[in-house]
Amino acid sequence: MSHIPEVYKELIEATAADVSKLLSPGYEPDAKLVQKGLLIYRQGLVTKVRYEDGSVTSTVQDVSPVFVQVELNFFQTSSCSCPADGICRHIVATFLYAFSQVGSVADWVEEWRTPLHEKKTAQQLGLMKAKDLMKGSGSIKPDYDHWVQTFQNSFQSIMNGQGTPKPYLIPELYQAYTRRLRASAPVEQEWKQLYLLIGNIFSFRQLLNLSQQSGHSSYDIERNYQQLFFSLIDETEVLINRLSVHALPFAFDEFIARLKDDVTDLLIDEVALEFERIQLYQLLWSSLFKKKHWREEELEKLANLGKINGSYALSIGFIHLNLLLKRDEKALAIITQHEADISPFLLIWLEDFKSQRDWKRMGPFVEAFIGYLRPYLLSLPNSYACFDFTRYATRVLQSYCSETNRIDLYEKILMQLLPYSYREYEQYLYIEKQYEKWSDLQAYIGYDMTSISTDKIKELQKEDPAVLLPLYHQSIQKNIDLKNRGNYRQAVRELKKLRTLYKKLKRQDEFEQFFDLLLERTKRLRAFHEECQRGKLIHA
Repeated sequence: MSHIPEVYKELIEATAADVSKLLSPGYEPDAKLVQKGLLIYRQGLVTKVRYEDGSVTSTVQDVSPVFVQVELNFFQTSSCSCPADGICRHIVATFLYAFSQVGSVADWVEEWRTPLHEKKTAQQLGLMKAKDLMKGSGSIKPDYDHWVQTFQNSFQSIMNGQGTPKPYLIPELYQAYTRRLRASAPVEQEWKQLYLLIGNIFSFRQLLNLSQQSGHSSYDIERNYQQLFFSLIDETEVLINRLSVHALPFAFDEFIARLKDDVTDLLIDEVALEFERIQLYQLLWSSLFKKKHWREEELEKLANLGKINGSYALSIGFIHLNLLLKRDEKALAIITQHEADISPFLLIWLEDFKSQRDWKRMGPFVEAFIGYLRPYLLSLPNSYACFDFTRYATRVLQSYCSETNRIDLYEKILMQLLPYSYREYEQYLYIEKQYEKWSDLQAYIGYDMTSISTDKIKELQKEDPAVLLPLYHQSIQKNIDLKNRGNYRQAVRELKKLRTLYKKLKRQDEFEQFFDLLLERTKRLRAFHEECQRGKLIHA
């Protein structure tokens, strides 16, 4: 057993807490990972352990020996020489070995598994029969205050009944809460839909408050129960659509009026999930709270809060209400004061214009959006987000440009979104027969000739063969630079096609000059010259 430096004890204990949060016992791959790591540790296969520079290194004698480095300051960056991606069983085994020097591995594993036992206990609440849930409440008569009080009592008794809930328990507890909520709903179908709708809004707000009061971080929410908020928004939209099939009874007016007064808090509360809060607020004011004087009153309420310029959420709500009231100039004035972070909501408003086919209103907002495209794209965290945003943006904007015959604007948009708009821009240039620009785009992206379809190459050889010349030159050089036989052979194949093109263009002398210079420049690449001989480009 290696001696552990005193300074590393606290580091290892802190890492143990991090690992407990990072790996979930309820997630099967994580459970198997810890199980395999524990087996390796208990078999004594972790050897040559050293502590240095804030990390623990070891050799693990698995199927074949692997070298492991566990980073104590940031466990996620730990590495192993095995083929597995991310945290592997060897990293876990080394961590458990290090922890064994400061505490009981068995106790840590048991404590780590505790959430799974707690989840099973929480799930028991969800197995209660509907008739048991109804005891003491009965079917609730239509009364807004009574409904809200019932939601409150159920939420508190289930979600907080065992004290402050851990993040991983929220989904199971919430499932039990919704079963009670549904079991208490009115029997009449129309009233039931309204009851569930108001229950959804209440539940959304209460979950937000619970996450804040419990001190759950954004990471805790995202990992454990963010999906609940997405589901609530989706369910709310479905319920609104169901209610909208027929004219709403006059008796609903009081309930909807009370509800509209309660949702302003979605913009005011300084809690997590800002995008989801704004999204729900927009949905309700677009689809449910449709009376003009309601929207005007809400607009005045937001303005009186005096935070429009300092609060992102309030500002988005203010713009949205102005758009619903068709006060486009006011909305546009606020939009232009924002940074590029307004782009996701601006895109949603553009989608609304598109669905209404209101191209005239859409125009000024498209112009504003274009100015944000590049900065917003550069602010996104990874290429996946960039591609998703580009696909969504081009789909919405293409319709506008097509309907208004603004093809020039569409090209400008595609250029702003490069390189993520390559597919759309390449197709656009090809269809428009802008072959020279098409060729420049291929060169800019760096694609070789094998990435271009044979049909396009054949058509370009007929239509404008000269545009293929720089692409062949670039592709040939890339293959030569890779310095292996396979790429040399590909380069020779492309050289022969290039020669044919120059001949078709009656510029054969240019090819001969280029090829002579190429041979001189590559005279030390004997294998390439041999492939040129085999391809009968040169003679021995």
